[in-house]
Amino acid sequence: MVRSQSTTGRESTMTAVFVHGVPETTEVWRRLRGHLDRDSVAVPLPGFGTPWPDSFGATKEEYADWLTAWLRDVPGPVDLVGHDWGAFLVYRIATASGIPLRSWTADVMCGLHQEYEWHEVARYWQTPGVGEEVVRQMIADKGATASTLRERGVPEQDVGEMTSHIDELMGRSILGLYRSAVPNLSDWASDVPTAAPGLVLLPENDASDNRAQAGEIAGRVSAEFRVLPGCGHFWMLDDPEGTAKVLTTFWDSVGS
Repeated sequence: MVRSQSTTGRESTMTAVFVHGVPETTEVWRRLRGHLDRDSVAVPLPGFGTPWPDSFGATKEEYADWLTAWLRDVPGPVDLVGHDWGAFLVYRIATASGIPLRSWTADVMCGLHQEYEWHEVARYWQTPGVGEEVVRQMIADKGATASTLRERGVPEQDVGEMTSHIDELMGRSILGLYRSAVPNLSDWASDVPTAAPGLVLLPENDASDNRAQAGEIAGRVSAEFRVLPGCGHFWMLDDPEGTAKVLTTFWDSVGS
C-alpha cells in the first residue's frame, strides 16, 4: 500500500500526487509540497533513484502501466500533477488508464502535438550509440552535467542534488523513455475531453515548451491553461510557494 504523507500533519480527504521528470527524482517536489496544506505524495518512478521492477524495459508504455498500477493504492480522490516526462504520464493516465481522478495538471503538453520536435539533447538520447555516450559523460563528468542543468534553468541551489542522483540505471531509463517516443508522443494525444478537470501549465520562460502547440492539446481535452509568469521549465523550483498557490486555486475551483 502506498501511503500519502501530509506536509502539515492535518487530516485530508484528498491526495495530491506529483510525478517528476528527467533527469529528476521525487526531491524536485519537496519545497512545493511544503507549501501545501493537504496530503501529498511524490511518485518514485522506476530507475530514478529507485530500482526497476522485474522485466522492465523503461518504455513509455511500461511507465504508464506502472504508474496506473501504483495509483490504485493511493487514497483518493486524487489530484494528479506531472512535470516534463511526468506530465506526459499524467496526461496518459487522465485520458487512457481508467483511473478515477479528481483533477490533473501537466506542463509541456506540446510534446503530444503531431508537429512537436524534440530538443537537441533528447535527439542525442534517441540516437543509438550517441545516447549511450552522452549518458556516460553525464555520469563521468558531473561538473559538465551541472553546467547543462544550469543552462536548462535549474536553480543553483538545486543543481548539486539533481546531479548526485544521475547514475547508470537512470541513464538506461532516460534512453528507454526517449527511444520509445520517436518522433514524439502524438500517438498518446486524445480528442476526447477528460472525465476529470485538467489544467495545462505554461511557464513563461520555458524554452522547451511551445505555447501554441500546448494550447492546442489543452483545447482538445477541454483543459484550462495557465501561464506561470517569471518561471522556467523547473517552475516548482523557481517559485515553489507561488506555484503551490496556483495548484491550490485550481483544486479549490474543482470542488469536492
